[in-house]
Amino acid sequence: MTEEQKPVLIREKIEVCELDRVRLALMNPQLIEQKKEERTFDESAKPYLELTMKDGIETVWDRYEMQQPPCKYCASGLSCSRCAMGPCRIIPPNRIRGVCGADADLIVARNLLDTLATGAAAHSDHGREIVLTLYGIGKGTVKDYVISDREKLVRIASEFGVDTKGRDEQQIAADLGRAMLEEFGTVKDSLQFAARAPSSTRGIWANLGISPRGIDREVVDAMHRVQMGVGADYQNILLHGLRTALSDGWGGSMMATEISDVLFGTPAPNESLVNLGVVKKDHVNISLHGHNPMLSEMVVKAAKDPEVLSLVQGAGAKGINLVGLCCTGNELLMRKGIPNAGNHFNQELLIATGALEAMVVDYQCIFPSLPRTASCYHTFIISTSPKSKIPGSYYFEFEPETAYVTAKAIVKMAVGNFRNRNPDRVFIPVKPIKVTTGFSVEAIRAALGGTFKPLIDQIANGNIRGAVGIVGCNNPKVKHDYGHVTLGKELIKRDILCVETGCAAIASGKAGLLQASAAALAGSGLKAVCESLGIPPVLHMGSCVDCSRILHLAAELGNALNVGIHKLPLAGAAPEWYSQKAVSIGSYFVASGVFTVLGVMPKISGSPPVVSLLTEGLKGAVNASFAVEPDPLKAADLIADHIERKRTELGI
Repeated sequence: MTEEQKPVLIREKIEVCELDRVRLALMNPQLIEQKKEERTFDESAKPYLELTMKDGIETVWDRYEMQQPPCKYCASGLSCSRCAMGPCRIIPPNRIRGVCGADADLIVARNLLDTLATGAAAHSDHGREIVLTLYGIGKGTVKDYVISDREKLVRIASEFGVDTKGRDEQQIAADLGRAMLEEFGTVKDSLQFAARAPSSTRGIWANLGISPRGIDREVVDAMHRVQMGVGADYQNILLHGLRTALSDGWGGSMMATEISDVLFGTPAPNESLVNLGVVKKDHVNISLHGHNPMLSEMVVKAAKDPEVLSLVQGAGAKGINLVGLCCTGNELLMRKGIPNAGNHFNQELLIATGALEAMVVDYQCIFPSLPRTASCYHTFIISTSPKSKIPGSYYFEFEPETAYVTAKAIVKMAVGNFRNRNPDRVFIPVKPIKVTTGFSVEAIRAALGGTFKPLIDQIANGNIRGAVGIVGCNNPKVKHDYGHVTLGKELIKRDILCVETGCAAIASGKAGLLQASAAALAGSGLKAVCESLGIPPVLHMGSCVDCSRILHLAAELGNALNVGIHKLPLAGAAPEWYSQKAVSIGSYFVASGVFTVLGVMPKISGSPPVVSLLTEGLKGAVNASFAVEPDPLKAADLIADHIERKRTELGI
């Protein structure tokens, strides 16, 4: 691609704001106030929710209401459209099997494996793109990126058996990239990063036959099993689901995390800002939304280009203001300190500021309706991935080989759109919140003096009772951010350290929990630890692929104590999950030995045996299980009880 090329319009541009203005306009002020309070816990989002309802601008909450009541068979996992003999539904007492003979247990298990494999594929394909860029640097075909953390490159290369002595970065990158790419379709029947797990944890996987062999291999195996006429034993299907999830957590996601650090820098604590107030009235505002940091890194560079800055001045703006959204935003926040406008459910509301020139998206968690929302304003939706073309968006195909040229063209397009802004529609009534982010495993170790022993000592003496990884998304079945923030506050009050990624981390940031001053909300033990280190009681560890950082941290603690991860006073939680990726994350947490509480019921209630296996039966297999508890206060009770049991078992 050359800089002179124009963006491709994906199908037709949506010329008018085709939204349900009439229906929404019927709402009276009292109803608007009620809905605003019911829909979100995020104070910075409430003025925008009110604005969208008054103006008749459709949002995710409106579309959720339009879908009510949901199909009870679909919600319980009892609907199957896997082959052309169906669709089938299990409706006792007469319809107890599908046309093929599959019963409720099999249909529910197949649907769950399908969902899990989709999530594992999404995270792992993200990892593949990062690794391909590393390989391209090594082969000399990718020129716009550099190695930002040589020490980590060498350390990881050593893990993979790549010779590093006397070799330059490019040579190491080529061999490490090739070795990692082989992990996707490997014939060696093992994943290198899985060796980081404690030996007893790996022994559990081996005994169950769920040791991850290859990333693509497990996903393809899963897709084979859900084909009609293959997998018929629901237990066997679900066990393979754990294997597929492990290939994501200890494979694709971990590669995405580790090589992103190598390319863009390993995060260290830094201060920035979050919420919708990060938009600037007198600047060209560009949001970077999605999950892959490849393009966003180049946009950061392009926004400083002298040619681009001269165009900004000519447009009458004071500068370019980059803001993140969702996990691409998390990547930028923790490495570059670039402000984050919000999580999943803030994406439409960001457009409603009236001050956004362009929303640049890559893939995952992006509403297909964004061009419809943007049609009410001057905002351009700019898509960049061949996997994620969006009707009504302007498309620039992004490739690592031409990354900077593409990014510069995108930024210039956004700058040119500044003149189309309607000043009367600019609405920025909120102020941003300060946050401290960037707690990678390396940063945590460094803060503790180069060893995890101080953390282990604090857990042993009871100042920190344990740790919980709170992860996941937003879901309209849960009041926006309420699950994340309420659970986090309740846990730190009980001296339980929280480590967070993704939308959960940003929810905590908007609520002020990612500040050192939030230690005042913690119990006396955790408060003392946080104040001595100058850290928040909730640690931001990155984007959703960076849940692998939580795995890595758990493995480091287990190895230090020479115990399996299941022995540690740890837990996981996903209070507002919605995504297939979250199913994979929760499953690799549990398969690794981490008790995990979900705030939203998966589509499995139609099969009591499947529910029983996931909430009870797995305890005898991987020494961990799932629980479902929508109330975050009750979820905190479950987690605290679990942590205290683990402490008792360890004799502390």
